[in-house]
Amino acid sequence: MEFLRKLRVLNTNALKFLAAALMLVDHIGLLFFPYERIWRIIGRLSMPLFAFALSEGCRYTKNKARHFSLMFALAIVCQVVYYFFDDGNLYMSILVTFSLSVLLIYAMQYMKKTLLDKTADGLDKGLACVLFSAAVFCVYALCQIFTIDYGFWGVMTPVFASIFDFHRIPAPESLKKFDCLPVRVLCLFIGLIILAISYLPQTISFYALGSLPLLLLYNGKKGKLKTKYFFYIFYPLHLAILQGVYMLL
Repeated sequence: MEFLRKLRVLNTNALKFLAAALMLVDHIGLLFFPYERIWRIIGRLSMPLFAFALSEGCRYTKNKARHFSLMFALAIVCQVVYYFFDDGNLYMSILVTFSLSVLLIYAMQYMKKTLLDKTADGLDKGLACVLFSAAVFCVYALCQIFTIDYGFWGVMTPVFASIFDFHRIPAPESLKKFDCLPVRVLCLFIGLIILAISYLPQTISFYALGSLPLLLLYNGKKGKLKTKYFFYIFYPLHLAILQGVYMLL
């Protein structure tokens, strides 16, 4: 076990930077080398890393409203820009996907807290379950109305990784023992399998499973660099630069 712990050399910052680099490869391939499949295969490793980092962020974030509002506001700004520069295309970006993921994760956290709160009565627990179920249903309905990046199961992938998150939740020890890296990665694996199956007969999404060994190298540490807003800046910036280069060429 000590040997396995020493192998865990990736902190949250490293996961984000690695995911960003892989996403950059994916988008370079999409724009400049659309017929070379290898770029997209490598790029499939990005989304699970970001999804897991998002789950970890929701696990430790204290100001949940600010976290969601910031991501959703940036998603809206990006969508407005995409709409005017892409001939009215309403395709929703990964920022929308992850904004909905954050919303569902926080709804699930509230449900878990209420269900495990010994002072909560049956009505409170029932309302908490209804709230989470309604949130999932609304997200599913949105995914049927709009074309959202990775679809409904893409939204659910970070939620799967948060199922056994009992941080700051009064869970009994019998449940808290499941709140560990292997179980969280396993839950993410299940989400990725469902996501990949939803894309059949296309099979490229199955390459996302190659990210799981990288996640098992995660050490649970944040890292020294402050990268709180890294993804919010990197995502629209790298797309703008790539699109600019593409237009020049």
